Amino acid sequence: MLEVAGSNLATPAILAFLLGVAASLLKSDLRLPEPIYQTISIYLLFAIGLKGGAALADADAGDVVIPALVTLALGLVIPLWVYAATRFAGRMSIADSAALAAHYGSTSVVTFTAALTFLQSVDEPVEGFLPTLVAIMEVPAIVVALVIARLQLARTAGQSGDLMEALHEVLVGRSIILLAGGLLVGLLAGSDGIAPVEPFFVDAFQGILTLFLLEMGIVTARRFGDLRAAGPFLIGFGLLAPVLNGAVGVIAGDLAGLSAGGAAMLGVLAASASYIAAPAAVRIALPEANPSLYLTASLAVTFPFNLTVGIPLYYELAGRMAG
Repeated sequence: MLEVAGSNLATPAILAFLLGVAASLLKSDLRLPEPIYQTISIYLLFAIGLKGGAALADADAGDVVIPALVTLALGLVIPLWVYAATRFAGRMSIADSAALAAHYGSTSVVTFTAALTFLQSVDEPVEGFLPTLVAIMEVPAIVVALVIARLQLARTAGQSGDLMEALHEVLVGRSIILLAGGLLVGLLAGSDGIAPVEPFFVDAFQGILTLFLLEMGIVTARRFGDLRAAGPFLIGFGLLAPVLNGAVGVIAGDLAGLSAGGAAMLGVLAASASYIAAPAAVRIALPEANPSLYLTASLAVTFPFNLTVGIPLYYELAGRMAG
């Protein structure tokens, strides 16, 4: 386990993330210009979808159905227990509990990409259709969390928010359009069709991801100051929830017939927390939710935990289950 964790930490992408954290703590003025950051975000999302769509075109449809259904089930169940735990054990408000349910039920594309990079570094093969599962898991949890909030807040006039507007924001948001659009383009073009753009979308992918994680390290470190205000429960939740969700995801992936690498990746999907699609929906539907709580938990606690400890942990568990 320690050897696997050390291998993950030694990759350029993770080292760049740690460099960004250090730069922020040292109060350096290092930052990626906002237009470049936005461009890299668009590139990563579309590239993931494009490669997944091309792989899906070559995959047997029968191999995809069961993992897709299992992923959908995870996206529906995880927000239910997260809401219950934060609402009753954490004594948080309805809006804050629903916001956390939306974030932890949805997934992080960056964590998923970092996990793919790690598995490549240890020569662990994975199913090519895995990016499809990212798109499947992105939306359902947000929908479930917003429905819970709508039902609970309906008792108080003026606190329910515009659910349809929030759902529209999610479905037409950048992350869903780029992931789903990239999948469609890759599916229609196939492996041969995307060959001319592989030098840009495949060969250059790891280098651009490394730059992105450098910026994410800077952003994450700037959230560390919010941890004291968040309280010990939220910090503990941010560390425990990914382990529980990741273990369930690995077990579900193994039962669904995925390879050890594929089961580890499903564990990563279940363990990660969204900070792109979920915040956009929560801002509209639950304006009373405290951003310091859900952003600090997902970005300052769970995200770095998964990058440094979680990914090798889920891989180790998947390897043991696969024998």
